[in-house]
Amino acid sequence: MDQYAIDKAAALLVQARRDMVPLNGLPEGLKPTTVDEGHAIQDATSKSLGKLIGGFKAMAPPNQPPNRGIIYADTIHPSPCDLPSKLVPQCGVEGEVAFIFRESLPDRAVPYSRNEVAAVVDAFAAIEIVHSRYDIKNPLSNLEKLADSIMNGGLVCAAPNPNWRSLDLETIKVTMTVNRKALKDKNRGHPLGDPLAVAVGMANMWRSKGGVRAGQVVTCGSYTGLDYLKPGDTCEVTFEGLGTATVKFKV
Repeated sequence: MDQYAIDKAAALLVQARRDMVPLNGLPEGLKPTTVDEGHAIQDATSKSLGKLIGGFKAMAPPNQPPNRGIIYADTIHPSPCDLPSKLVPQCGVEGEVAFIFRESLPDRAVPYSRNEVAAVVDAFAAIEIVHSRYDIKNPLSNLEKLADSIMNGGLVCAAPNPNWRSLDLETIKVTMTVNRKALKDKNRGHPLGDPLAVAVGMANMWRSKGGVRAGQVVTCGSYTGLDYLKPGDTCEVTFEGLGTATVKFKV
């Protein structure tokens, strides 16, 4: 994709965010064909929106390029949260472990090590709010989703836990309830087995863009899968020993 196509795709996503009218997908010629193109559309969208970046969602699949989505600061909420459903009408939820950077990791040529990242982050329980700028009834490629910040609609954050290093984050027990009723088969573990490795990958993906700032967060993949709720529903996710995040989709 050339810069014209990237900017044109971003303009469609910006308009969909502002108008709250979902796209059927990106038109032919504007669909990203690589992870780098998906990231480029994200970055062009952010530049046009002019919003403060509060964090990221990230994944580091084995034998594949790492990828990330941008989370804007005004969509990051402390738990418990009453979130107007009109802002995120798809009402998607995923229970995740996230990290907050207590110190900045500025741009540098040498990649950050696992130990360096671990030394400046605290973990917390989170609910990722999933809301796409596309009509989710339509078939979408993963790269189209990537261009739309991997369908992120926000993040609900429990208090950071400085004692997270004593926990086994790969197998940590998770309980998810909707309207106080526990959902079965939600204790799936981390999809890649190591959420901290995802945070390390994110720190290194952002090195060429000025580096991660203190106070930014990264959420690292769903332990519960994706569930679509409805206005009026309340979701609570508890990670044993780490914390609890709660969101109500206010009518």
